[in-house]
Order: sequence, then structure tokens, then C-alpha cells
Amino acid sequence: MWNQYIWRGPMRDRFKKMAFFLIPLSAVLLMGGCVENSSSQVKAEEGEEESRIPVETSQVIQGSITATYAGSATLEAEDEALVVAKVSGVVEKIFVEEGNTVRSGQILAKLDDEQYRLEFNRAKTVLEKLSSEFERNESLYRNKIISLEAYEKTKSDYYTQKTVCDLAQLKLDYTQVKAPIKGVVSLRHIKVGNMVKVDQPTFKVTDFDPLLAVLHVPERELSKLRVGFPAKISPDALDGMEFQGKILRISPVVDAGTGTFKVTVEVNDRTRKLKPGMFARVRIVHDTHDDVLLVPKDAVLSEDSENWVFLVKDGVVAKSEVQVGYVNTTHMEVLAGLSLGDTIVTTGLGSLKDGAKIKVVSL
Repeated sequence: MWNQYIWRGPMRDRFKKMAFFLIPLSAVLLMGGCVENSSSQVKAEEGEEESRIPVETSQVIQGSITATYAGSATLEAEDEALVVAKVSGVVEKIFVEEGNTVRSGQILAKLDDEQYRLEFNRAKTVLEKLSSEFERNESLYRNKIISLEAYEKTKSDYYTQKTVCDLAQLKLDYTQVKAPIKGVVSLRHIKVGNMVKVDQPTFKVTDFDPLLAVLHVPERELSKLRVGFPAKISPDALDGMEFQGKILRISPVVDAGTGTFKVTVEVNDRTRKLKPGMFARVRIVHDTHDDVLLVPKDAVLSEDSENWVFLVKDGVVAKSEVQVGYVNTTHMEVLAGLSLGDTIVTTGLGSLKDGAKIKVVSL
């Protein structure tokens, strides 16, 4: 009775008041514990994510790749002529300028021909006189009116003068300076009014079609190259431009001093953007493999005679040895060690080791 009285009395009221405060406090503490556990889990996940190494990846693809020999050379013209004066004289007229296209035999300039014309006319007059005498004496000799000696003298005089006349005609013709080959006037050495002498340069004519790149190739490449093999020419002065060519000639002799042989590549450029004297990089294609596995060249690491890649699976990399074949400027042929569609690391290889966790990023 007393206990019941106490419980129903002041004690019960105190308990109710304590419960009113304790129940919410417990709930808060429980919630706090849950939040702390959840926060710890998030931080752990974030820490794990931060510990992953950022990389870029690519897939193994199928395609074609070519084997090439790369070299460099200065472009030069197949045909180039320095036009010289064949007679002396004052330049009277100039008919072409640098950059003009000319045909073989076209007149480039004219020298003063007054003296040569007078010499030709005089020689021609004497020749006509001797020709009449020669015809007359020939008839007289046939009729046995004059002696053989007199006939032979007239004949000799006639042919001697004919040579003099032909020479005078040739000198007169030489006052016209003509192009010996077709091409482009690349240099003009004379001006109107200049006095030129025999064998003095007047013009340079260059045939731009074709241009040549002469390579000195190591003898180990001799068995790989053939006349007619395609080549790609990339001049440094024409950034990014590439021209098609082919092997024109291969020297059959290896230079014992350098261990190289000469390969001449020709390139035809209808646009006339290529110029003799340009420095160019030349790649000769000597073989092609079709439908092979290809990976970016930067994805393959090499040490001594071994090559390997980092293969990606479920966010983890595995070091995988590969056998490689042909290599071009961007890709490498894979002969063994990978399959079509495999994912490999292309950027960030320096920080990787076998079994490392990665995070794929796109830059």
C-alpha cells in the first residue's frame, strides 16, 4: 500500500518528467551515431577514390599499318640549265622575267645584231658570186674547156665561202638567246643595255616537273626498297602539307666509306608549291599489313628487348607483355599479348605498377 502510494504520488510524477527528457535525448544520440558512421563511410570512400591514379585509356583496334623508311633531303630539279650568251653584244630586249614558264627553244632575250647581220650579208654576197662561178666552171669542165685544176679551185672557193656564210648566219641566230629546255625562269642575270660576253650567264631555267629528293640509305635497307615504291614528302617550309612521290632510281653500289647507297625519289607537284632547295622529310612505304591489331604508340613501354602495356580490368591495371610489329607515327602493330577491344592505359603510365587502382579521366 505504501509502495503503491509512493509510485502513484510524487515519484510517479518525477519519473514522467525524467522520461520526457531522456527519450528525446536518446533519439538524438542514436541519430548522431548513425550520422557519424555514415560520414566515416563517405570519407573512406572519398579517400579510396583519391588514392586511385588518374589515367587515360584506349581500346585495341583493328586496321592497317605500313612499314616505312624515313629520311631527309634537299629537293633539287631533275633538269636545270644555265643559259649563257653564245656571242658577245649589248642586250637589246628581254622577253621573259623570273617565274615565267618557257618552252624549249623560246626566245628569252635579244642582243644587238647589227654587226652580225652585216657580216652575214657580206658573206652571202660573196657566196652568191662564187656560186655563179662554180656553176659556170662546172659546165666548162664537163665540156673539157677548162682544166681539172681550175675547176677544183673554183669548187674549193665556193665551199669555203659557204662555211663562212653558215658561220655568219649562226652568229646572227645566236643574238637571240633561247631556252635550251622547258621549265621556269628561276634567275635572270642580265638587264637591257648590258654588254654581255661569250659564255656569260644570262638566265637559269629550271624544270619543276619532277623534283628530286636524293637519300643516302643504310645498306641494311637495300633488300627492302624497290623502284616504284610510293613515298611521302613533307617540306618543312610548308607546314602540314604532304606530297606523293615514288622511287625513281636506286644505285646498285654501296659507298664503302659511309655504308650507304643512293636512292632518288621523284615528286610531281602540279601546284608548284614545292621549290628546288627546300628541305623535306621523306618516308618511303615498303610494306603494308592489313587487318592487324593496333594500339597507340604511347601506350607501349619498352626496356631492352621487352615491350609491355598496362591492361585495364575493373578499375585495376595489370602489366601485360606484348609482341610488336610495324610502327608508324601514331600506332604500333601488336602481334601477341592483346585481343581486339582490350582496354589499355595510354597516358599516366609513369605512375603505374602492376595491380594499381586507377581512375579514368578525359582531358
